[in-house]
Amino acid sequence: MDDFSNVNWLAVIVGAVLAFVAGWLWYSPILFGAKWAEGSRVEMGTADEMPKMAMLLQALALLLISTFIGMTAAAGALTTAIVAILGIAAFNMSAGAFIKKSNYALLVDGGYAILIGIVMIVVQGIL
Repeated sequence: MDDFSNVNWLAVIVGAVLAFVAGWLWYSPILFGAKWAEGSRVEMGTADEMPKMAMLLQALALLLISTFIGMTAAAGALTTAIVAILGIAAFNMSAGAFIKKSNYALLVDGGYAILIGIVMIVVQGIL
């Protein structure tokens, strides 16, 4: 089992929270949300209509990814984190391609995975 004693837990939590907020903005009508929703064949709703299970799973996934990045930062292996983030982006895009999302929606999803990696790595570097 890995030793978690050197993980910067503040950076892990802040990174996950900032990535969650970035997702809210990324998928909002302000940025890519409207065209992404069309390409994903979903309807954009109001904040009180958000799918609760999807949001809970998103928060959990971001916390786990941020923990992984914190572990790689503590081990001095952020290149490993970069490769994993690119793998997550490709996996997200492949899952979307199987359900026939538009190319635009696939790029938005892949871009968000890369964005969260950048956010989390930067937070590790700052905190």
